Amino acid sequence: MTMKIEASPETTVLQEPKTGHLSRVFRAFSYRDFRLLWFGAFTSSAGTWLQETALGWFILQLTNQSFYLGLNNFLGTAPILLFSLIGGVVADRFDRRRILLTSQYLQLIFAFVLAVLAALETIPAWHLIVYILLLSFLTGCAQAFGGPAYQALIPALVERRDLANAIALNSIQFNLARVVGPSIGGIALTYFGVAICFGLNGLSFIAVIAALSLLSVRHIPRTGNSKLHHELRGGLSFVWTHEALRSLTLLSFACTFLGTPVSVFMAVFARDIFKMGPGGYSSLMTVSGAGAVAGALFVAWLGDLKHKGQAALLMQVLLGVIIIAFTFAPNVWVAYPLIFLAGVFIISVFALISSLIQLLVADEMRGRVMSIYMVAFRGGMPLGSLATGLLVNYFSLPHIVALEGLLLSLLAGYYLISRSQMKEH
Repeated sequence: MTMKIEASPETTVLQEPKTGHLSRVFRAFSYRDFRLLWFGAFTSSAGTWLQETALGWFILQLTNQSFYLGLNNFLGTAPILLFSLIGGVVADRFDRRRILLTSQYLQLIFAFVLAVLAALETIPAWHLIVYILLLSFLTGCAQAFGGPAYQALIPALVERRDLANAIALNSIQFNLARVVGPSIGGIALTYFGVAICFGLNGLSFIAVIAALSLLSVRHIPRTGNSKLHHELRGGLSFVWTHEALRSLTLLSFACTFLGTPVSVFMAVFARDIFKMGPGGYSSLMTVSGAGAVAGALFVAWLGDLKHKGQAALLMQVLLGVIIIAFTFAPNVWVAYPLIFLAGVFIISVFALISSLIQLLVADEMRGRVMSIYMVAFRGGMPLGSLATGLLVNYFSLPHIVALEGLLLSLLAGYYLISRSQMKEH
């Protein structure tokens, strides 16, 4: 059995869009359900980034080893590789809102457990690291099922002509949270400690749970009784036989594998390269998040841009160049504008690729195709982080990240001169 989410009359546009630049950027906010989900997801995302900021510093202080930063990131996102494809089939079969609610409740519980563990001062450091890694893995499992359902739910909240704008605005909420979360996290970490940071993240899930409960979309199950593995195989075959989807999936994997380690290891750059404390580390994360918001705003303003694939490739080339320049920054004042630009380009690439994939697939395949995209997009993060964490035992971190930036630009350059169909969309 597959499923369809049908928008109620409340998801229709409230008024005809104005022609002003501001209205063009925020066009999808004219849909009531999209606004609800956006603000709920923003609050939850801010809590997640608050926790990530505190957790990175906490792990580094407990172990004094960069490897555990990469290992934690790997365990937190590895479930995407293991379970997202199944999560995509589930998102096409069952009520996507109920799947999301279950995912949010589980993540709320895990955040509060982490807060309690961090508050207990009697737990040995290495036992605490084991608990942290286990909770990161369990949180990733919840996200593996919630992620495809969330991605597949967004097109049900807006009309097709506003889908690209909605996806860009969704990127804005996530990356605006990268500004707000680390800013609050830096203050909370400095004055109140890590346990408070984890507890605040747990509270943030209440907002998205409330928003999901108020959505007016209806779940309409479709007839049919295909077996899970048949539907899974059908989704994989669909992506593989469409060259544009196949290329976009590969590029999203490369972008996260090669482009995100600079953020994952930002605590190392802050402490060991730029000689900064937790406040300086959170400021670097905040500047990166501000760049990401600027990039998402730019893509939202572009709207239904022609040749999104070609634009994404050009931005990926520039992203690689910026990452290389960041690794050679002589001081933090040079690093700030570079990490801001890296945030602009990486989110622009993600938003363009994501909107292209959503526009190229029909609703009955959306959960499965988006789950494959998520395996590539999110799966590249743990693998890239783990590989970088292993390599830092033999080479300097700036040299490794610079090489990753070079490979990122070369791959995008290859697709620019190739005959890939993705450049036509």
